[in-house]
Amino acid sequence: MNKSIALILAGGVGNRMNLTIPKQFFVVDGQSVLQHTMKAFQQHMLISAIYVVSSPEWHQTVQKQAHEAGITKFAGVIQSGENSFQSARNGILAIAEEEDGNTVVLIHDAVRPLVSQDIISSNISVCLSRGNAITALQSQESYMQVENKGDNKDTETYDYILREDLLRAQTPHTFHLKELKQMVAEADQKNITYSQSIFTLACELGHVPLYPAKGEMINFKLTLPSDIMLFQAILNQLSE
Repeated sequence: MNKSIALILAGGVGNRMNLTIPKQFFVVDGQSVLQHTMKAFQQHMLISAIYVVSSPEWHQTVQKQAHEAGITKFAGVIQSGENSFQSARNGILAIAEEEDGNTVVLIHDAVRPLVSQDIISSNISVCLSRGNAITALQSQESYMQVENKGDNKDTETYDYILREDLLRAQTPHTFHLKELKQMVAEADQKNITYSQSIFTLACELGHVPLYPAKGEMINFKLTLPSDIMLFQAILNQLSE
């Protein structure tokens, strides 16, 4: 069976959190957000290695926190880039020197600490059977199509998008390492230095179709201060 590994992106700054440290290192319920995320992959029986991408000044902290949290699958920390896309690129190139091309790579945001075992299992299963997997949820809201963008008072909309036609992407985004290497090489050839995510890059480069894997509402991204409060409340509920 193909080896499966996690590549956790932890290089963000998180300005919208109004914290003095990056949000992935903020302590919630006795452990950092990153430690909570690493533990989720540590606990999954099919994950054999965990790599973390982080800015150089936090490398020692990542290593220390992995040790303190008992992350025996921790395989190393990789230097982040100027944005999340560059960080993912650096991570892919680094693990390509260590891992086989058939390895299944789950690329995940460090600030989605409530990723479940079911989500991880679904990503691995869908990737092995279909070739890739993008964690996604069926949309439950209606959406307006924006025509003229601006401040709220200046934004105009004349149309809508059916919610049945939309999936809301989360992470992990899961591909075989050899395809990730190919996408990075193609992006370099086309001078693509930014994409919102690996799945959007796959669309831009024509590496389609993409296949949805199980997503969950609880697998949300910590973006605003209220998200930290919600995360803490969920942990409190889970511990009861």
